[in-house]
Amino acid sequence: MGILNLTPDSFSDGGKFNNETNALLQTEKMLSEGASIIDIGAQSTRLNANFLSAQEEIHRLGSIIRSIKKNFPEALISLDTFWGEVVHFGFNEGIDMVNDISAGQFDPTLLPIVAQTKLPYILMHGNPSYQQMHDKIHYEDITYSVNQFLLNKSQELLKLGIKDIIFDPGFGFGKTIENQYQLIDEIQHLGFGEFPILIGISRKSFIYKPLGKSPLDINEETQQLHRKVLEQGAKILRVHDVASTNLALMVDS
Repeated sequence: MGILNLTPDSFSDGGKFNNETNALLQTEKMLSEGASIIDIGAQSTRLNANFLSAQEEIHRLGSIIRSIKKNFPEALISLDTFWGEVVHFGFNEGIDMVNDISAGQFDPTLLPIVAQTKLPYILMHGNPSYQQMHDKIHYEDITYSVNQFLLNKSQELLKLGIKDIIFDPGFGFGKTIENQYQLIDEIQHLGFGEFPILIGISRKSFIYKPLGKSPLDINEETQQLHRKVLEQGAKILRVHDVASTNLALMVDS
């Protein structure tokens, strides 16, 4: 899964792809490098990012989804949003799945709308509000807590009719460095063997801050962790640098 940020304020690539021409060029590049899913986001989730309304997200998305579908019909498009109204818009534009960092907790309309579309849904573990998104929570056992969250939320989703569920343990959202490395070590214990696991650790601070590096200078360390989670059964990697990820995985195979 290649990341396409349409945001001017994302922490590592803000402003690079927030027009249709650049978005199409980046999509073509990631597909040629081996991505099969393009994850499009209009809202930055970095600390202190500008908070967008649903209408502002829709305005920022513009006709980009439709243009990607027209030019690259083979691409699967994931829409990264926590607004029901944006999901409805994206569905009409041709998206293939919904990637929701909020688990339906930020907007009560989102999950019912996802259920209506029957699209696959990426459920992420995180804090219950946008304002608390990056607050560090104390967990006695992060793996147990994440699995309990998945169990409870998946039951809610299934009751709504959302059956195609992918689970993201939520690296970078309200977890300590120690929490996140524990999750890396215990990926095989997540999901009860029922839900595909998506891992999004690309350019995350729990990797680069302890090393005293920048988010753009941790490719080797990130690929080592990618190998580790794939060996434990993770199914999808959400990445900024598709070429480096594929190259690292091909060297291993």
